[in-house]
Amino acid sequence: MHTAMVDVRTSDGVADAYLAHPDDGHRHPAVLFYMDGIGLRPRLSEMAERIAAHGYLVLVPNLFYRHGRAPLVADLSDLLKPENRAKLMESFRRFATSLTPEAAMRDAAAYVNFLSAHRSVTSGPIGITGYCMGGAMALRTAAAFADRVAAAASFHGGNLATDAPDSPHLLADRIRAELYLGHADQDRSMTQEQIVRLEAALDSAGVRYRSELYPGAAHGFTMADTAAYNAAATDRHWTNLLALLDRNLPAAG
Repeated sequence: MHTAMVDVRTSDGVADAYLAHPDDGHRHPAVLFYMDGIGLRPRLSEMAERIAAHGYLVLVPNLFYRHGRAPLVADLSDLLKPENRAKLMESFRRFATSLTPEAAMRDAAAYVNFLSAHRSVTSGPIGITGYCMGGAMALRTAAAFADRVAAAASFHGGNLATDAPDSPHLLADRIRAELYLGHADQDRSMTQEQIVRLEAALDSAGVRYRSELYPGAAHGFTMADTAAYNAAATDRHWTNLLALLDRNLPAAG
């Protein structure tokens, strides 16, 4: 496995990012991995390496690069303590709220172009997986770059179908990728009402997708460095994510 920290130049600066791919001399399909609201850290590197081991080149950008290079918070140990989670998450919320949809898509263009130009990436479309806030990023990027994204997944994504005029579900008619949506059933940021609204938008647009509820799972269930972690739900996520990528991305060569 080849892993490295790389810099991706965007229209607003330079984003630091984690890169992982098989060290076998072959080209591999690219996967853009959108982080959760906690940011780029060892847990996301582990997840990227697991995807890469399946035969993909994976890029995990620090979406909060405008506030500094990762990690933006040195000690994340309190994430494993439920009583401290709310206070610590507040420190990340200000980073997330400053990343507007417009800025996020300017950045997305840089990430997609970086992957397309990488010498170890096959020609053809890319895949995306996003977690928590990254779920909305995955849908927005699939819509903005419909001719370049063949598969996109959101896991415990929040606020995907709100009443806001820029809600991600309103972009459904621009999406050409196959989608997978894994919702936590204990997620206040993605209620049943929002799930129904999202599915209706995707159905109306004719998008290929699977939208599934993960019973007993909380928002953030894939993150093993937090109190929200759910091992069974995370295993299910791996099965569905890798199947989605395998169905839609070109084989290594």
